[in-house]
Amino acid sequence: MRTLDPGSAYDRAVDLATEGRRQILGITGAPAAGKSTYAEQLAAKLAGDGHRVALVPMDGYHLAQSVLDELGLAGVKGAPHTFDGYGFVALLKRLKAAPDEQIWAPRFDRGLEDSIAASIGVAPDVTLVVTEGNYLLFDEEPWATVRSLLDQCWYVEVPEELRHERLEARHRRYGRSAEEAHERTYGSDEHNARLIAATAPAADAVLYLS
Repeated sequence: MRTLDPGSAYDRAVDLATEGRRQILGITGAPAAGKSTYAEQLAAKLAGDGHRVALVPMDGYHLAQSVLDELGLAGVKGAPHTFDGYGFVALLKRLKAAPDEQIWAPRFDRGLEDSIAASIGVAPDVTLVVTEGNYLLFDEEPWATVRSLLDQCWYVEVPEELRHERLEARHRRYGRSAEEAHERTYGSDEHNARLIAATAPAADAVLYLS
């Protein structure tokens, strides 16, 4: 598997953005690996250099918190079955098949811990869509369809100790106690991280961040 550094990754993203038809680049990795931050920075740099790019995270397809509570799934929020995976697949198919349409995608608001519908616009002149999320390479349906819709998918890795520190800090930042943050990080989040790590061989490249 190819290894990318941030410089060569940017060059590859430029190649995708100038391919001549709309491309979709996936960024995946375990929780708190830094994929969201990296995807945001990559999209911003591409846009600053004049490329038409849109960032459409997978997290917009979280099931609503009220639904998770109703189904008894709040404690495992972030697991594959706590997303509308079929909805995400449908969006990617539309982004590929209908590049001449104005398309609207949902956005996940961490402050609300809920998604906001139709809040990310993808204009017809967008040549590169960057999507990031945990399960872009997951091999169970509906996620297994995602890989065929991505022109490239990169797996982000950071040292595990750093990833755990970031994850605990994130949970505390959004209102969990130190005990709750630790339990979530090494409980359901760690289970999900192992599922995601097993998908790494399906990536086009690994991007090491710090």
